Amino acid sequence: MARAEADAQAPEATVSQEHFIGMYLAKTDPWDLATKWHDQRKYAVTMASLPRARYRSAYEPGCSVGLLTRMLAERCDEILAVDCVVEAVETAREEVREFPHVRVEPAMLPADLPDATFDLIVIGDLLYYLSADDLEAALDGLVRRLEPDGDIVSVHFRDQQTGGNYDGHQVHAALAARPGLERRVHHEDEWFLLDVLRRVS
Repeated sequence: MARAEADAQAPEATVSQEHFIGMYLAKTDPWDLATKWHDQRKYAVTMASLPRARYRSAYEPGCSVGLLTRMLAERCDEILAVDCVVEAVETAREEVREFPHVRVEPAMLPADLPDATFDLIVIGDLLYYLSADDLEAALDGLVRRLEPDGDIVSVHFRDQQTGGNYDGHQVHAALAARPGLERRVHHEDEWFLLDVLRRVS
């Protein structure tokens, strides 16, 4: 059954940092990203969907344990990857330790958006944890930091089993509705949605 944009609402409050800290304290890789086939496939599809062979400067909020960060390191001259959990940041730093052009720092979205601009922003499985107000602030901030002709890649879990949950459908619709963005790639399957949008001049 097709999902509709209005069939679920954003959480009343952004999911707390403490919630994620507890997950990482219980398990180094809380979502088993390193071992689940659908996550490995999601990363492969994400990399294959990048329209350009190389990017100057990338920003990856919500980098988790750094598995996608490591793949992006091969395609980007510089990367700033961030996560709100120190344990995740430490794991991600170890994952990309051989790449001096990659920085991994602690940060919360949308409060700690960087001052820099980027020609690539990759955001995965993060936006649906934000309240409606924080989502609006995050999307506004991300688009402002995306350079003209830069690409923003959004890839989020799709909860088609239970239905009615706030998931990738709603957050991708909100992102695609931002003025000045033009969709270049769209992928949808039973596990996730992926969109690549370019900031048009």
